[in-house]
Amino acid sequence: MTTQTFTATAFAGLGVVVVGLAREGSAVARFFAERGARVTVTDAQPAAKLQAWIDSLAGLPIEFALGAHPDTLLNPRRTDVLVVSPGVPPHIPFLQRARQRKLLLTTESRILSQFSPAPVIGITGSSGKTTTTTLTGKMLAESGFTTHVGGNIGTPLISRLDDIRPGDRVVLELSSFQLEYFHAEMNADAHCPPELSPLKTGFSPHIGAILNITPNHLDRHKTMTAYTAAKRAIVAYIDAGDTAIFGWDDSGARAIGAETTRPAVRWFSAKNRVENGAFLADGQIVLVENGVHTPICRAEDIRLPGAHNRLNVLAAVAIARSAGATPAAMAKVATEFSGVPHRLEIVAERNGVTFINDSIATSPERLIAALKSFSAPIILLAGGKDKDLPWADAAKLMVERTKAVLLFGAAQDLIADAIAATEHRADMPPVEKCGSLAAAVARARQIARPGDIVLLSPGGTSYDAYHDFAARGKHFVELVNERIANDE
Repeated sequence: MTTQTFTATAFAGLGVVVVGLAREGSAVARFFAERGARVTVTDAQPAAKLQAWIDSLAGLPIEFALGAHPDTLLNPRRTDVLVVSPGVPPHIPFLQRARQRKLLLTTESRILSQFSPAPVIGITGSSGKTTTTTLTGKMLAESGFTTHVGGNIGTPLISRLDDIRPGDRVVLELSSFQLEYFHAEMNADAHCPPELSPLKTGFSPHIGAILNITPNHLDRHKTMTAYTAAKRAIVAYIDAGDTAIFGWDDSGARAIGAETTRPAVRWFSAKNRVENGAFLADGQIVLVENGVHTPICRAEDIRLPGAHNRLNVLAAVAIARSAGATPAAMAKVATEFSGVPHRLEIVAERNGVTFINDSIATSPERLIAALKSFSAPIILLAGGKDKDLPWADAAKLMVERTKAVLLFGAAQDLIADAIAATEHRADMPPVEKCGSLAAAVARARQIARPGDIVLLSPGGTSYDAYHDFAARGKHFVELVNERIANDE
């Protein structure tokens, strides 16, 4: 941790290139520009598509290189560091050439973690990390800590770095895209200005948690080995005296936990009693520390639906306790928190039909978890853009648990083929290719009957039609409300 404050001249003369102009890129550009750096923002998209972000930086001494990434930005005499938005793959030619020229590459979350004066709690996993991060933040806030939640969710915390105090808690959801930049090999040969020298080495948060590791983002990482390696950064550099937390029930997380010996290790499990951490036994969420067992709450009192959310609560209990949360605070949040937008979010109930927004489900595994959360008849809206992930298990469950499957987006043919390849049965649900989300919602309204659930749980990313999963979820909510209004 550091107690450094970043004055108006903290980075005077430093050459900063921000790669990717959006929510995170604009926050980084503002942070460095307001502290004296020479900032250039580059984005492959043209200015016409980025005008709102450009306008948000009006009045600051920032240059823009839009529509392409010019190599003139890679001159070591003008550029000291490239701050890369997580959505920009590190293997694009522009960034590969930056590494060849020994320029420092980093991200907002790495800068924030490195220079935070408060302990950083980092949470990653293939699924459940957003809900677990939110639960952890709320448990710490309920325990009396000033808590800052960010990373892959919410407002980029670099914009609030000067407001963070040593006694606060910083809780970050960290994706594999962000964690790639926490590894030492990213900048092993880079030239590094003194102001940013800590960013050259490997870094792990003070409390690092791996919930699970299952196939995800293989369209970017290509192999599970590479994907797992990126995730491993969250505990790879953890110091003695810090804490690492792992999901015992997941073989990928358990394997990394078994190799982690330097810090204190805690576990969470819904199937086994662990020695330190949190487990589920006899319907009770139990915290265990050094042989002392503390009941937190009954599993049936957790408001979040589904077995996967009981795991999220167990994880949050183990993580939040490691950061100082009280059992009473953890129990209160676990039994009162009803979820975050776009994650099994009930958005409307009309004529006995419940509409649920699970736009965060960007992998088949997340879709499977959603289907297992309900016993009522489900009209499933699935699709989006595939991430080169296997669909066989999800397709089998769609056949078993849905009343109808309405497909949309770039992956609709792929998903339809996966369903067609399953073992056929007499009660096969109808599968329709609707093309767009709007058409899928309209069709769902036509066939839904009282007692049905209309579930948006795509299983694919939003990037074929939307900026992110939140934009897709918001459109779903708008479409549902529009249809309901038209029916009245």
